[in-house]
Amino acid sequence: MASRYSSICRSKLGLICLLLVTHCTPPDTPDANQFISYTMNPRRQMLRLYWRDEHGQPLRSLGRLRDWLAGRGQRLVFACNGGMYRTGPVPLGLFIEDGQQRTPLDTTRGTGNFYLQPNGVFYFTRAGEAAIVPTAAFRAGRQVQYATQSGPMLVLDGQLHPAFRPGSANRQIRNGVGLLPDGRVLLAMSKQEINFYDFARYFQLQGCQQALYLDGFVSRTYLPAQGWEQLDGDFGVMIGEVASF
Repeated sequence: MASRYSSICRSKLGLICLLLVTHCTPPDTPDANQFISYTMNPRRQMLRLYWRDEHGQPLRSLGRLRDWLAGRGQRLVFACNGGMYRTGPVPLGLFIEDGQQRTPLDTTRGTGNFYLQPNGVFYFTRAGEAAIVPTAAFRAGRQVQYATQSGPMLVLDGQLHPAFRPGSANRQIRNGVGLLPDGRVLLAMSKQEINFYDFARYFQLQGCQQALYLDGFVSRTYLPAQGWEQLDGDFGVMIGEVASF
């Protein structure tokens, strides 16, 4: 009888331990090799947002952006698409270029990823200070040099967007931007299809307190230093870092 009681206790204890381990073990973490990522300091590096050339024609692709900049004596170091867009292509939501508002902030409600609340704005100032804020918290001012609006927020004050669920079957190529604690900007694109939860988790694990989704399956990245050169695409806003030849 004592032996049977002891066996039952051990079984119950083992079950409790299993439940505790299952409960305490964090969810699977995304592998960094799943992403093409780039970290830069806008205070020291030349980060810009692009949409149209000097004739008012949309640049559209990363390849055309590279060639256009080369004609102006600038070398494209990094580039990716920088937000969603309407037919035209016209940026969806706010776009500020060199201190000039080209398209207004969109505070309406709608369907689709852009309108999954809270959405947000990525911007940086003339002093090179970058920020990512929910749309409701954005305040325009003369100090804002470039800004692009998109959505949803991936990480807000260190927490994942509440609508994201682990194991979601909603998988796409995705790209986004995060802000690191030291003020540097992290830009990343998944190499394979990924759900929102795992994508946001990647930024959270890098230490981003704020991160913003930029776009989905259309996403492209140009980063020759890492052997990654996607030059196609048909975009509205593009994010690029440039250097002189």
